[in-house]
Amino acid sequence: MDQVELILYEDKYAADFKRLNLEWLDKYNLTEDHDLMILDDPRATVLDSGGVIYLARAGNEIVGSAGLMKEHEGVFELVKMAVTEKWQGKGISKLLLDKCLETARQWDIKKITLFSNSQLQRAIKMYEKYGFRHIKLENSPLVTADVRMELIL
Repeated sequence: MDQVELILYEDKYAADFKRLNLEWLDKYNLTEDHDLMILDDPRATVLDSGGVIYLARAGNEIVGSAGLMKEHEGVFELVKMAVTEKWQGKGISKLLLDKCLETARQWDIKKITLFSNSQLQRAIKMYEKYGFRHIKLENSPLVTADVRMELIL
């Protein structure tokens, strides 16, 4: 099996980033305008506002993604965590989440929030293992989000 490495998002990976995330969003019927806003222009929505996106690459294939999008000073949202189906169960989500948390600590981020959907039980269980706690769902930019979690660093 190819070795998986984490790389920083570059514009040349825009189609891969969109494909990866639409794969799971469409599977669970969760795709909405807010997702497309990020997927259509990750540079403007995530990177230019002070965030970061990591991609998991196996050989020449992009197989996963995760990003941190700035909400306001000291608070970032974990966004677009995805691993393509045939690469799931190989620890790639953990690699991506570990990298995001490492970056958060380097940047002195105080809190990471995330929105999810209760259909995504494997993801929610992973977040819980990392210490994310369920909080009240309010001000969600996502119509389909019925789970909100945060991690205080």
